[in-house]
Amino acid sequence: MSEYGIPCMWMRGGTSKGGFFLAEDLPDDIAARDAALLAIMGSPDVRQIDGMGGADPLTSKVAVVRKSMHGADVDYLFLQVSVDEARVSDAQNCGNMLAGVGPFAIERGLVEVAGDETRVSVHMVNTGKEAVLLVQTLDGRVTYKGGARIDGVPALSSPIAIAFKDIAGSSCGALLPTGNVRDRVDGVDVTLIDNGMPCVVLRAADMGITGAEIREELEGNADLRGRLEAIRLKAGPIMNLGDVTDKTVPKMTMVSAPMQGGVIATRTFIPHRCHASIGVLGAVSVATACLLTGAVTDDLAVVPDGRLKALQIEHPLGETTIMAKLEDDGTVCSAAILRTARKLFDGRVFA
Repeated sequence: MSEYGIPCMWMRGGTSKGGFFLAEDLPDDIAARDAALLAIMGSPDVRQIDGMGGADPLTSKVAVVRKSMHGADVDYLFLQVSVDEARVSDAQNCGNMLAGVGPFAIERGLVEVAGDETRVSVHMVNTGKEAVLLVQTLDGRVTYKGGARIDGVPALSSPIAIAFKDIAGSSCGALLPTGNVRDRVDGVDVTLIDNGMPCVVLRAADMGITGAEIREELEGNADLRGRLEAIRLKAGPIMNLGDVTDKTVPKMTMVSAPMQGGVIATRTFIPHRCHASIGVLGAVSVATACLLTGAVTDDLAVVPDGRLKALQIEHPLGETTIMAKLEDDGTVCSAAILRTARKLFDGRVFA
């Protein structure tokens, strides 16, 4: 396989970037698959100089796609390839890479074009949940150019609407895995939540920061990183995630009052590097926390009225808007987001 290369499409999905593979083009054996992906990315190496990775967790990602065995159009397995460790993790989902799954599935012939807009239902293997993507397919093919803008991406692109179905407790078994809206872990008030992505939400002020710091400043704060990791390691077991020492979940999101007219401001560690923005499903979990009475977001979030809420989650590169629809009792019944994607190359990579 290495001699002739492996078919692959490199794509930007949302604010992430990585390799998209058909499942049939990768080894069935997990150890062999992971070894190939590490070689393709150039890990472990902080520069990933001998591979395709971009020396950042956001650009060292993989989507494995196949015809669905679960009643959807396609199955999507997300794999996070570590940059400086020889580790490939399937412990989480990725909503940004998900944005590329629809275009990739159409490009590879797994889903037929259906007019100017093609619906692609996706079974997310990591969590067992489903998402539906609406991909623009003008003139019978995927349309990447358009007028949609998302913060963290400099160019305009064709819009991809993503609606998530029944994602509460996708990894932890419940929206609030401890049964509490607020817990205290390692002396800090936290909201432990999983609405598509397990997150520990805590107030920036309780961690000794304002929440306005740039990414590089936070990554250089060794005391902060140490405190966050201590809380994360204790939160993992009570979130039904077990020992999370070698896992990429839960994410650690510090929140503060909005500064740009949004609902809340965030700084997220994923878990050991500070996110340049915020993950799609992480934003869904944080937005949901903002709707819960008694959460750590209570005295910080500025939540709009109405059952259909546009929730702008501020992050270092701008904001991510989550469209949340509430039931009569105030519970979140659906969440959707606007993303974009772009095909970067289509060819073969070598392991």
